Amino acid sequence: MNCHICGAETQTIFTATLLKKYEAPYHYCAGCDHVFVDHPTWLDEAYSDAILHQDTDVAVRNILTALRLAAINYLALGDRGQAKYVDVAGGYGLLARLMRDLGFDYYWSDRYAKNLFAKGFDYDPRHGACLAISAIEVLEHTLNPFEFIQHNLATYRAGILIFTTETFPDNHPPGPTQWGYYSLDTGQHIAFFSRQGLTRLAHRLDMHYYPLGRLHVFSKKPLSSWRLKLASHKLLVVPVALFAALRLGSKRGSDQVAIRKRAAQREA
Repeated sequence: MNCHICGAETQTIFTATLLKKYEAPYHYCAGCDHVFVDHPTWLDEAYSDAILHQDTDVAVRNILTALRLAAINYLALGDRGQAKYVDVAGGYGLLARLMRDLGFDYYWSDRYAKNLFAKGFDYDPRHGACLAISAIEVLEHTLNPFEFIQHNLATYRAGILIFTTETFPDNHPPGPTQWGYYSLDTGQHIAFFSRQGLTRLAHRLDMHYYPLGRLHVFSKKPLSSWRLKLASHKLLVVPVALFAALRLGSKRGSDQVAIRKRAAQREA
């Protein structure tokens, strides 16, 4: 089996049982420091409602992520309300709605989910280029992370990707019982990286990499490392995000007016 990122030959490091019934080999590319599952045949079952309902962290995860993104967008990216963003694979649209509530011109995109919380704010090419895209807990679900990132950066004409994923120790992929992030019970996670692996992936994409714990930033242009770290500091995230929201102004009211106006135009 060749690596789906660099094409190099890989080795099978272990075989695991997913969803308690599907046996799958896990391949490791030493060059990319990357572990992946090839040809997962169980994904339809893995994304069934029965499995998705087990994600009890969805609300708090989106709230905390929104605060971190708001702090980063304002302090590190220097957005003062002019930039556009897209949350790719945005699920039910909760993060996009929260970001608009915090004052950022955020849009939703997802080929497989229904937009429930950010209705009316699906991304449209007429919105133009985006400063950044977010992909929260997405990369580990992708069949080809390299192509996924390339495609989305090109689609939304963005120069920055902000994403979350858990990493394993450099050059030491854990065994199937040593790391819960393999998520064998759900079968949804099929791509895994170390910090070193993400550095190499960014290099292949000709991008700069800024690790911020479980949150990671890829950027075509260099960013201020100290501003990113300051914006991500656990004691500063909330005050910076709320200050940004105060300065930018929430879009709740204006969004409601826009939605009502569209509805009236459709009825006319």
